[in-house]
Amino acid sequence: MHRLLNQIAISILALIFAVPLVWAAVTSITPAGEMLTRSNPFAVTQPTFANYTEAWRTIPFPVYYWNTLLIVAGVLIVQLLTATLAAYAFARLQFLGQGLLFILFLVQIMIPPDILIFPNYTIMKELHLIDTKWAIMIPFWASSFGIFLLRQTFKQIPYELDEASRVDGCRWWQSLWHVYLPSARPTYVAFALISISTHWSNFMWPLIVTDSVHNRPLTVGIAIFAQSFETGAQWGTVTAATMMVIAPLLIAFFFFQKQFVESFMHAGIK
Repeated sequence: MHRLLNQIAISILALIFAVPLVWAAVTSITPAGEMLTRSNPFAVTQPTFANYTEAWRTIPFPVYYWNTLLIVAGVLIVQLLTATLAAYAFARLQFLGQGLLFILFLVQIMIPPDILIFPNYTIMKELHLIDTKWAIMIPFWASSFGIFLLRQTFKQIPYELDEASRVDGCRWWQSLWHVYLPSARPTYVAFALISISTHWSNFMWPLIVTDSVHNRPLTVGIAIFAQSFETGAQWGTVTAATMMVIAPLLIAFFFFQKQFVESFMHAGIK
């Protein structure tokens, strides 16, 4: 009985979260003339892909996609490097103030990123990086959550494996490469999925530090495009553009949903 109730609750929550996505998908193929006359928001009598054509023609999608890919990849690569080195130091090295420093890292997890917008903007302005992709990426190059996640994984790796690699003549970075990284692969996958989805959909910070089309990511470009309409007659084009923004993440999830779930299970994320 308890299991049945859990399944019902999960199904209801899934349906609630799916409603906006279904509405956007239906609206994106609804003709502009039918948009104002239909009584059922989830019904369409004459589906069309003209909204997608109009959105692709109006919005510089190739530029926005390229900017977003560069930003997401740039953030993820540096995050993996900094999180790996910091997590290894916290898990295996002994130094003065280690516990206090790790607590400070944990405190950063509880600080909402929006609180740091003003100091980050001030720093980027002093570095003359406003309206550049660097300004979007640099504040996220260190991830306290990623450090915590990898540190917990590294501590679960038997220390005897580390000692055996050192006996074989490996230096610390060789032990890290051959012992720790392969053992923490599920954790890396879990963190990479979180990082990619977060920065692909990041909106507030890129909106503040970018002013030109050549540096805007998809989220900011679509938001500015949607605000250019004064009536609701163009919502078909807006939702079509929105579907093109989220399509890569949806496709990746459907193809890698098994790896997605398994990575979180192995990483201990509940």
